[in-house]
Amino acid sequence: MSKLTVNLRLPKDLLESLNIPETQLEAHILELVALELFRQERISTGKVAELLGISKWEFIQLLAQHKILYFSESSAELTAEVATAQTVFERKHL
Repeated sequence: MSKLTVNLRLPKDLLESLNIPETQLEAHILELVALELFRQERISTGKVAELLGISKWEFIQLLAQHKILYFSESSAELTAEVATAQTVFERKHL
């Protein structure tokens, strides 16, 4: 994966409020940006996991830590999708 170096000027108070060692700052900012892009539905779970160098399962756990929903669909929408999948499966196996 290619990388771009960006020189950011952030207020010291903002960085101090993260309460993390400076050596972990880059990884933490990458994580926050990736989470926000996922929240905005601009990148997939697989892409975020790849960017962060973690498994999809670890990413799902990370979402939970940040109180971000993995599924954006309502329970009714998920129920409809499951019903559709069951119908397709049953038609294939008749």
